[in-house]
Amino acid sequence: MDERPETELISIPATPRASTPEILTPSGQRSPRPPSKEAKSSTAWTPTSFISPRFLSPIGTPMKRVLINMKGYLEEVGHLTKLNPQDAWLPITESRNGNAHYAAFHNLNAGVGFQALVLPVAFAFLGWSWGILSLTIAYCWQLYTLWVLVQLHEAVPGKRYNRYVELAQAAFGERLGVWLALFPTVYLSAGTATALILIGGETMKLFFQIVCGPLCSSNPLTTVEWYLVFTSLCIVLSQLPNLNSIAGLSLVGAITAITYSTMVWVLSISQQRPPSISYEPIFLPSSAASVFSVLNALGIVAFAFRGHNLVLEIQATMPSTFKHPAHVPMWKGAKVAYFFIAMCLFPIAVGGFWAYGNLMPSGGILNALYGFHSHDIPRGLLALTFLLVVFNCLSSFQIYSMPVFDSFEASYISRTNRPCSIWVRSGFRVFYGFVSFFIGVALPFLSSLAGLLGGLTLPVTFAYPCFMWVLIKRPTKYSFNWYFNWILGWLGIAFSLAFSIGGVWSIVNNGLRLKFFKPPN
Repeated sequence: MDERPETELISIPATPRASTPEILTPSGQRSPRPPSKEAKSSTAWTPTSFISPRFLSPIGTPMKRVLINMKGYLEEVGHLTKLNPQDAWLPITESRNGNAHYAAFHNLNAGVGFQALVLPVAFAFLGWSWGILSLTIAYCWQLYTLWVLVQLHEAVPGKRYNRYVELAQAAFGERLGVWLALFPTVYLSAGTATALILIGGETMKLFFQIVCGPLCSSNPLTTVEWYLVFTSLCIVLSQLPNLNSIAGLSLVGAITAITYSTMVWVLSISQQRPPSISYEPIFLPSSAASVFSVLNALGIVAFAFRGHNLVLEIQATMPSTFKHPAHVPMWKGAKVAYFFIAMCLFPIAVGGFWAYGNLMPSGGILNALYGFHSHDIPRGLLALTFLLVVFNCLSSFQIYSMPVFDSFEASYISRTNRPCSIWVRSGFRVFYGFVSFFIGVALPFLSSLAGLLGGLTLPVTFAYPCFMWVLIKRPTKYSFNWYFNWILGWLGIAFSLAFSIGGVWSIVNNGLRLKFFKPPN
């Protein structure tokens, strides 16, 4: 009688559709989803079905306890697993004690930023109807693709896709996945970090001018020197080891983003509107110029929704088991975050366009606020707005740089087969910070390319998740789900090409210049 359970226990992995081995990181992985109602009602074999009361009845108490404990272990850990120790050495997966609160902080910090302040510029070319309609469609579309990415994180039994490029490789193939996903995700990480250095340094300069006034005008720092000051602060904060360790910074970034976004549109609508204001869309002399300007405006709307390149990385910081899969707290946190993101983006776009109409300057609502009401707003309030923008840029730099830090350390680990020491890790981050600084100094117009960059990076948010859902989940061919995702994916690719063309046209006609911030007169 004692030999039979051992024999059946050994045969568990060989049973088809029974066990789904997973790659277990030190903090654990999830098992497949619980069986459906149909599966429960059927007689299909499950990993613990052999441990039934009828099976246990002839066995003595000690063996019964062993099998019951093993049943709980299988349900909790998720069947037989293989270890992947290198996950414990990388910044994204080094700590897996994240939760729904951390997910909300990270998503909100990544989703709200300087790109929201140029949304009224898009409305100036689109008008009320098309502006609100395009912003609403883009918000709903990216919310669906966010849900897709959360579900695909553990779509294949035995595997967690901890990074966006890993999921792209699983869907499109090793080489094609890298070619399709690497450039837009690298730009959204490294390019956004460089733009944050430009905006953060310029904002620190304006904050200093407002606080000091004429007392500090004898020998002020140059703009490039302020870039260097901001970069140094970013490098100091970047010494935090992993993604979970910057949850506090993400909370600060989320609070400051919500605060200054609210302050900007409230101050704008509380002031008297310009007398020559008009809400008619801006029409350019030629029809081709009008079309390209509309495409550029739609690219600005698309660029407002960023952060999807970090969704899988954020979810990778959470523990996942059979009873408590990671997608549950991740989706809870994401829903809270994107509720507040909507509360920031829509009032800025609608309130900014209501306050300034088609007189909105190309730099966005902050430029309009300074240009029209710089003498009506107290200096202390302006200084507080600048300070909040600086804090938000410092926080956003950390979360957008973390995938780059992870790539540096992954390359080092693959060559040496050992974790990075604290000196190697610090060296990587200092090197990355100063490379971003030099790129920003050499290309100071990066933060003014919202339309073009929105078009180039649009597939990461709007197209690739739909394709990956079809290729990995494999819904029934010609079903609604199949058609829906293919149509959304190809629409995203078409919009990406069109918005990129509109962005290039805007650059050629308006010139390359830094136009996000402009000092008040």
